[in-house]
Amino acid sequence: MRIALVTESGYPYVGGDAGPWCERLVRGLGQHEFDVHALSRGREQEAGGLLPLPPQVVRVRTAPLWTALDDGVVHGRRARRRFADCYAELAAVLAATGTADPGGAAGHGGSDHLADRFGSAVLGLAELARDEGGAAAALRSETALRALEGACRAPGAQHAARAARVPDLLAVAAHLECALRPLSLDWYAGDGLAGADVCHAAAGGPAALAGLLAHHFSGVPLLVTEYGVPLRAHHLARHADGTAPAVRALLAAFHGRLAAEVYRRAALVTHGNVHARRWQERCGAERDRLRTVHPGMDAAPFAEVGEAPEGADPRTLVWAAGDIDPAKDLVSLLHAFAEVRAAEPGARLRIVGAAAGPGGEAYLGHCRALAAQLFPDEADGPHAVGDNPVSFEEFGGPQTPSPAQVYASGAVAVLSSVVEGFPVGLVEAMFCGRATVSTDVGAVVEAVGGTGLVVPPRNPRALADACVTLLRDPERRARLGAAARARALELFTVEQNIEAFHGIYLEIVSHSPARHVALDDTGAPRPFAAPAESRVPGPWTGTAVPAARRAPEWAAAAAAPGAGARSGPVPGAGPVPAPARAR
Repeated sequence: MRIALVTESGYPYVGGDAGPWCERLVRGLGQHEFDVHALSRGREQEAGGLLPLPPQVVRVRTAPLWTALDDGVVHGRRARRRFADCYAELAAVLAATGTADPGGAAGHGGSDHLADRFGSAVLGLAELARDEGGAAAALRSETALRALEGACRAPGAQHAARAARVPDLLAVAAHLECALRPLSLDWYAGDGLAGADVCHAAAGGPAALAGLLAHHFSGVPLLVTEYGVPLRAHHLARHADGTAPAVRALLAAFHGRLAAEVYRRAALVTHGNVHARRWQERCGAERDRLRTVHPGMDAAPFAEVGEAPEGADPRTLVWAAGDIDPAKDLVSLLHAFAEVRAAEPGARLRIVGAAAGPGGEAYLGHCRALAAQLFPDEADGPHAVGDNPVSFEEFGGPQTPSPAQVYASGAVAVLSSVVEGFPVGLVEAMFCGRATVSTDVGAVVEAVGGTGLVVPPRNPRALADACVTLLRDPERRARLGAAARARALELFTVEQNIEAFHGIYLEIVSHSPARHVALDDTGAPRPFAAPAESRVPGPWTGTAVPAARRAPEWAAAAAAPGAGARSGPVPGAGPVPAPARAR
């Protein structure tokens, strides 16, 4: 099977955000071939080079998202008119979409007229780019800006769009040009994405757009994986950087509509946790197309600690939940530890992590000052320990060579976040057989299950009570730690992740019509080149049979080969994309 893996700012670049899980997936599926199509996000990333690639990666194609494409294409009069019509339609949909519900009716699994218009506009631009050899210059043209302005000034436009000023329109047009760059790529011909059995988009946004175009042009079934939901990240980033309300509204409409269109066309959509699934459903993904595939983590570095958990200091709490920033809420953790210290004078707290950017540096400095204020040197006090009971450390030091050694030093792992996606640090503690106390945010409850204590966020008293409870009950700590390790090994290992995607690939391909016959080195057809389901009319083939010509069910059953043959969808199978158009 040939899989086209489309990534954005990730694999196979050395510094990719989504690199680790993609690399483990590719290396773990040596029986398949991979074509990697990578979108880069910066000059530094491209300068860093590519990771060493296994032999199953037969080709790598790259394209930048950080610099404007210059395809040298000049549209004629008819093409310019065609572009103006499509772009004006796209802008009209964005200006008419409400900010509170960027997906419109599609956000509830529906297909409203705005969703249909958005899809037609984007695919119309894609067909124009294919026919003309590109549309990069047109997306940066005065025509695009005037179409956007006209849509915002038109009757029926949302209030935020009508308030857009010229700088706002320029910012939106520039963002749309960047997001729509996959339209002008040369990836969709027969030797590119069209030759794959499955197109796997490893992220939403531009990567998923490339997969959407491969499905539209060549009928390649699309699988979309989102371990972080792009629409949520977009909302958080735009609110944090002070973007103008008009820009936020129009871009939220675009990303919401794009997500809904991708979910509508994809064969299957996977997520890493229930928190992400809710966002996907809100943006239009249908439940029967969703699959949960937990992130795969390498359990080997934690095996030694997990198999011998008795070496921990029974008085030490450990926080090692990643980068230090305000979302981790170490302030609440320090106040909670003050109460823990009052109840258990010998308790200690190790905070291990590095500041994330300038904002993280300032926050770390504030936390250090707060710790010094709450816990002055107690060498002369009634419970002298000789130093401050709170330590701030970074990985790589003599006492913190690895996460496994950090968790080995403590009896309880603590997470105090107010915002969290999938809690990687918490799962690492579970691999080490440590009992956990964590706040109820993101996918924490889903990860922990019943193997740890979960408290409300921003509640130092509840956090302190839970920590004291476990510090005073070694038997319960051991029981919860053993259960946590068993849960992590069952759900969150690399092996389960690879096996899940392998099954999904087979499911998609076995339910997709054959588009071409692939031969191996001996000239024999490859497995799944012509799936049996594609030869029997039915919903799984995507072949519509007119009602007037459709035989009664009893006649179809009688004519089908073999006893008990039946027509209808395979139980548990997700919807399947339509067959390829005749070219």
